[in-house]
Amino acid sequence: MDSGTGKPSLFRNILARALLFGVFILVIRFAYVVTITGESCNRGDFCFFSMPQSLSFVIPGAGVSAIVGNEAVSRSDPRRELYTSKEWIRSVHFYSSVFQDLISDGYLSPHSKSLCAETPLGQEVFALKEIGVEDSVGIFKKATKPLVIKGEGHRIPFDDNTFDFIFTGGGRLDASARPSDFAAEIARTLKPEGFVVVHIKANDTYSMNSLLYLFNYCKLLKMHDMDGFNSSMPFIREIVLRKETGFLNHLSKQIPHGSSDNKCSVPGHKRELVKKAEPLIEEEPLKPWITLKKNINNVKYLSSMVDISFKKRYVYVDVGARSYGSSIGSWFRKQYPKQNKTFHVYAIEADKHFHQQYDLKKKTVTLLPYAAWVRNETLRFEINRDPGQEEVSELKDKSRGMGRIQPVKSNGGEVNEIQGFDFAEWLKSTVTESDFVAMKMDVEGTEFDLIPRLFETGAICLIDEIFLECHYNRWQRCCPGQRSTKYEKNYGQCLQLFTSLRDSGILVHQWW
Repeated sequence: MDSGTGKPSLFRNILARALLFGVFILVIRFAYVVTITGESCNRGDFCFFSMPQSLSFVIPGAGVSAIVGNEAVSRSDPRRELYTSKEWIRSVHFYSSVFQDLISDGYLSPHSKSLCAETPLGQEVFALKEIGVEDSVGIFKKATKPLVIKGEGHRIPFDDNTFDFIFTGGGRLDASARPSDFAAEIARTLKPEGFVVVHIKANDTYSMNSLLYLFNYCKLLKMHDMDGFNSSMPFIREIVLRKETGFLNHLSKQIPHGSSDNKCSVPGHKRELVKKAEPLIEEEPLKPWITLKKNINNVKYLSSMVDISFKKRYVYVDVGARSYGSSIGSWFRKQYPKQNKTFHVYAIEADKHFHQQYDLKKKTVTLLPYAAWVRNETLRFEINRDPGQEEVSELKDKSRGMGRIQPVKSNGGEVNEIQGFDFAEWLKSTVTESDFVAMKMDVEGTEFDLIPRLFETGAICLIDEIFLECHYNRWQRCCPGQRSTKYEKNYGQCLQLFTSLRDSGILVHQWW
């Protein structure tokens, strides 16, 4: 009995010692490589907890397998947990389905050199490799190798004409602080006849047209809505475009800097917004300032109706700005809905009395110390004050107003000379149709000269929204029953001006 049981016991002892010796050798080998030679377990030739360099694994329960790349991912690497999470699996399934459809439609092929822009975790790249598009890479501000390298959408780290296919999903173009630069970089790195596919959250025609204008080097091939894969983006709009050299998107016509082309047509998507504007006040208000205060809550701001994310720049032009606090500081900065965008402000004010205030605002406001006019010429204007206002310091700014630009027939007011400039041509040289432009105009009756000039030059199409104070022979606050003799126009003519602007597709609001 002893001899029968002793042999198996001896064999087990020998086997156990052999295994312990093998483990000891591996530990010594590991300590030598890591501490002496400075290598790591990414070598994959002896570290029992590392993975081979050509990494291929199956995501549990998902039926997804993919070659991740030449970089080994150890079992302790947090990326392994990421690559097997339910959210990751769900997103990979989603993007795999998206890319397979694009292959079926001929926009993507296994041989396409592909880029996924602004992909934080690389699911899109993983999905591309999974369906056989091996030459794929992603970029994000923080690399997640081997799927994603360091780079940003507005500064893609690749040469011109590198990719056959570029994709950006997850609504990341919506969230970009520099969407125009993002689009320009895609244009630069995409090959002619290459395809770009964008997933966005946009759901209004204004933002859609703004986006397509950024891609005016491309032809729109397909646009459709689909379900998303998570609660943060339950619905997605997929846009497929093809780069065509020299192609200008037909949806909108840009007026280039310094162009002499005066033809201008307001697109339909802007005309539709005018229909949503607050109604015009048909009957002349007896106390317009009180009427404005009541009506301001009814104003349908453009930026409260649509998404303005896809504009290149955001510009506010205050024509007849007076003091900084008159409308820029008191109204635009505090009340206008800016959607967290930074606006460049231009203050156009000819009266030197107000200029010193803007010296302290040089970083945020550009002062044009001239008079907005229809030509470049020297003008004379009269400083006058509302009847009944006393010359006390706290009322000076409120009562001071620049007279209408006309040959002056002085009634004892203060006469000044100032340089006038062609406002319409300045506007055409300063902004483009890819910018968002809001304008307030308070020019003491000169609006009846400036508005026709904006139409004549085509500059009117560059303005998205106008807040217009129309000057007429209104009732005097000081003298009940008396009208001002300062202006020639009546309220009916002002109403006609507002109506003609809206009929032309311009979103204009009555302002006092």
